[in-house]
Amino acid sequence: MLTTVAVVVFLVVIFLFMAIKVLNEYERGVIFRLGRVIDHKGPGLILLIPVIDRMVRVSLRTVAMDVPPQDVITRDNVSVKVNAVIYFRVMDPTKAVIEVENYLYATSQLAQTTLRSVCGQSELDELLAEREKINVELQEILDRHTDPWGVKVSAVEVKHIDLPSEMQRAIARQAEAERERRAKIIAAEGEYQAASRLKEAAVIIAEEPTALQLRFLQTLVEVAAEKNSTTIFPVPIDLLEPFVKHRLKAKQE
Repeated sequence: MLTTVAVVVFLVVIFLFMAIKVLNEYERGVIFRLGRVIDHKGPGLILLIPVIDRMVRVSLRTVAMDVPPQDVITRDNVSVKVNAVIYFRVMDPTKAVIEVENYLYATSQLAQTTLRSVCGQSELDELLAEREKINVELQEILDRHTDPWGVKVSAVEVKHIDLPSEMQRAIARQAEAERERRAKIIAAEGEYQAASRLKEAAVIIAEEPTALQLRFLQTLVEVAAEKNSTTIFPVPIDLLEPFVKHRLKAKQE
C-alpha cells in the first residue's frame, strides 16, 4: 500500500513539474500542441499538458550584438575593416520561432553581409564623414529583412573603421596640407585688410597733414618707452613749419 502511494505521489510530482512553467516578465512561451502552434503565453504561471504540449521560451529584451570586423573594399578601391553593433528585440515571439531556425544567428549573419554591402557602395570620405547616414541606411535595410521574423532592429552603429597604415599617413598629409592652405588664405586675407586700412590712412593723412605730425609724435613716445640710453631721430621740416609761419607773421607786424 505504501509503495503504491509513493508511486502515485511521485507521478503527481513529475506531472506537476512537466505541466507548470513560470515565465519572467520579459519572457514569452510559444506553445506547440502535437506539433502545431496554438499561441504564445506569459508572463507568469503557465499550465501545459505533459507529453502533448511543448513550450519554447523567447526573450523580449533588447539584444546588443557585436558585428565582427568585416573586410570591405570601398567604391574608391580602398580596403578597410569595419565593425558595428546592432540593437534589436523580438516583437512577435511566434514568428521568431516558426519563421526562422535561429533568429539570433540569422540576424548576425544578415548584419555582416549588409555591413559589407552598404560600406562597399560608399567612398572612404563618406564612411569617415557621414557615419550617421550609413547607420540609418543599415538600420532600415536590416529592419526590412528581419520584419518577417518578428524582429525589430531599432539601431545600428558603426563602431570602428580600421584603415591601412599607408592610408592613415596619406590622410594625415592631406589634413596637414589643408591646414596649411587655410593658414595661407587667412594670412593673405589679413595682408589684404591691412593694405586696405593703410590706404584709407594714407588718404586721411594726405587730406590732413597735421595727422602725420601727430603720428610722428606718438611714435616718439613709443620709442622713448623702450628706455634706450640714446635715441636719434630725424625731425621733419613739416613739423617746424607752423613755428616758422608764426615767426614770419610776428616780424611783419
